[in-house]
Amino acid sequence: MNLHETIFELIDMRSFSNLWFWIALAVVWSTASHWVLGVPYDMVLRARRVGGQAEADLEDMVRININRILYINQLSGTVLLSFGCFILTVLGLLGFLYGVEFAQAVFLLAFPMSFVGLLSLRTAVRIRVEEPQGADLHKRLMRHRIGVQAIGVVAIFVTALWGMFKNFSIGVLGG
Repeated sequence: MNLHETIFELIDMRSFSNLWFWIALAVVWSTASHWVLGVPYDMVLRARRVGGQAEADLEDMVRININRILYINQLSGTVLLSFGCFILTVLGLLGFLYGVEFAQAVFLLAFPMSFVGLLSLRTAVRIRVEEPQGADLHKRLMRHRIGVQAIGVVAIFVTALWGMFKNFSIGVLGG
């Protein structure tokens, strides 16, 4: 057995039977759930609990991130949307039409995250229009986080089902 075969045997290139894929999936969704519009969720909890300077810091951080998100959307939103749709289409076709398992795995990570991006943009616009402060801002950020978590639960469930199907079909059919 040469070096190339040894490496590919050590690192299983089938994504759904690879532990690293499942670790990456958990990290992606845990990170997406923790960072609410670019603000760490513990900062929201601290502002709710303590108030005062923590509340002012939260409002400043939300304002900065909202301005950044809306500026990027205004400057290159159409290009990013077009590029994202292109990449997702290529991944979907490669993965599900041509059977490339790596493309399926990346698609099952990226597609739900595109919904998180759209939800973040929608929340940013709503916060800009409504300009909530204090408890209203906490509620808006909490709703956004719950939305992200709901998308994550569905995405993890679908990915797990698809991964089990792929692993069982490889085990039963022998490759």
